[in-house]
Amino acid sequence: MGSRAFITGISGTGLTANERAFLRDRKPWGFILFKRNVETPSQVTELVRQLRECVDNPGAPVLIDQEGGRVQRLSPPHWPVYPPGAVFGALYDQDRPAGLEAAYLASRLIAADLADLGITVDCLPLADVPVPGSDAVIGDRAYGTSPAKVAEIARAVTNGLVEGGVLPVLKHIPGHGRATADSHAALPTVDTTVSELALTDFAAFRPLADLPMAMTAHVVFSALDAAHPATTSATIIEQVIRGSIGFQGLLMSDDVSMNALEGSIAERTRAIFAVGCDMVLHCNGKFDEMTAVAGETPMLAGEALARAERALASRKAPKPFDRVAGRARLDELIRGSAVA
Repeated sequence: MGSRAFITGISGTGLTANERAFLRDRKPWGFILFKRNVETPSQVTELVRQLRECVDNPGAPVLIDQEGGRVQRLSPPHWPVYPPGAVFGALYDQDRPAGLEAAYLASRLIAADLADLGITVDCLPLADVPVPGSDAVIGDRAYGTSPAKVAEIARAVTNGLVEGGVLPVLKHIPGHGRATADSHAALPTVDTTVSELALTDFAAFRPLADLPMAMTAHVVFSALDAAHPATTSATIIEQVIRGSIGFQGLLMSDDVSMNALEGSIAERTRAIFAVGCDMVLHCNGKFDEMTAVAGETPMLAGEALARAERALASRKAPKPFDRVAGRARLDELIRGSAVA
C-alpha cells in the first residue's frame, strides 16, 4: 500500500493507541516532531522507530524545525544551542567567507544531531527577506535583507544539511519577509507590486529552486491574488512558485491548522490540494484534526508521487565530519565577531 499525501504531528512523547491505529490505517507519507515530542535522545530515537513501524516504511521521512535561535525543537540539556540565522548574516557583513563557513558548520552540526536520532528532514533553510515594519515572526530567523545575501547563506546552510545526510525544506516560498502579521495567528496581506516582489522576495528563492522540497507561505500577495494566500492560490503556485521562481520539487503547505487559513480543517485541506500543492502539513497533534486532514487527503500519485520519490532519492549518505572540531570552529567564528 502506498502513502497518503500528508505529513502529521502527534500529541506527545509516545504514541497513543488511537494514534497507532490511525497511522496504520491512514498511512501518512511522513511525520513532524515538536518540543512536545522530545525528552531524551533514546526516547526520540524510539519514537522515530515506532512512527516508521506504524506505516511499515523504514524510510518514511521524519521532519523537524531545527533552525537555531528561537526555533529549536531539540535543546539543552541533551542538545546544544545554535545561533539564529541573523548571526550568520551579521558575520557575513563583516567577513563574507566567515559568515558562510559559520552557516555551513551550524547546519552540518545540526544534521549530525538529527542523524543520531533517525530524523531525516530539517525544515531549513529560510529564504525570507524581512523589511522594516514587518512582523517579528521571521525577525532574527532571517539571514539578512538582501536577496543575494540571503540566497548565498541559505545555500551554505543547505550544503551543511545535505553533507550530513539530512534533506532540506526551503521556506516560506514565495516569501514571508514582508508579512505584517504572524500567520500562526492571522492572515498577512502584502500589497507590494509584482515587479518589486520579483526583485526582492522572489529573487531570494530563485537561486534555491533546485532544492528537493519547499514549504509555502500563508501570505496574501494582493497584486497577484487578493483573495487567497499563496498556500491556496493556484495563480501564485503556477505563475510564481513553479513559474518565475522555477521550483519543481515537492511542494508542501505550511501547517494547515494555522489561523491564517479560513474554513474548517477539511475545507483547508481540500483547498490546498485543489491549487496544486503536493503535500499537506498538519502539526498540532490534535487527533480530530488529524482525522479530518487524512479524510480529505488523496493517496500520493502522479507528479506528486514522482516529486516525493525524487526528493527522498536525493538524500545522500553523510560525509565524514569531526563534530568536536566543527563546534570549536563555529564558536571561534562567532566569538571573534562583533555579533557574539
